[in-house]
Amino acid sequence: MEFKRYCKTLKLEDDSQLTEEYKKVHAPGAAWPEITQGMKEVGIVDMEIYIQGTQLFMIMETVPDFDHDKAMNELAGKPRQAEWEAYVSRFQKTSANASADEKWQLMERIYKLDK
Repeated sequence: MEFKRYCKTLKLEDDSQLTEEYKKVHAPGAAWPEITQGMKEVGIVDMEIYIQGTQLFMIMETVPDFDHDKAMNELAGKPRQAEWEAYVSRFQKTSANASADEKWQLMERIYKLDK
């Protein structure tokens, strides 16, 4: 099956204790089940988050007919999503009211091997 891939970035607060807490919140099995279920329901097939210092990098794989804007709007209305965004905002260089789509900035691909 062919997937669509989106890459996004976000900055964390420059606080090593908060960074360690953020990692724990995202450890396997730690994310709230409503959040992962909501992502699957809107067409996100897989997601990985990487960290370097305070910079986060997300790789999001989706179903082939994924409409990013529509899916992010739908995700924002899912159970506990706003609560989750407010909860993790204390780690992030963002406001507590920002949606996931406002926090995570889409990146532009500028290179691909063999293309």
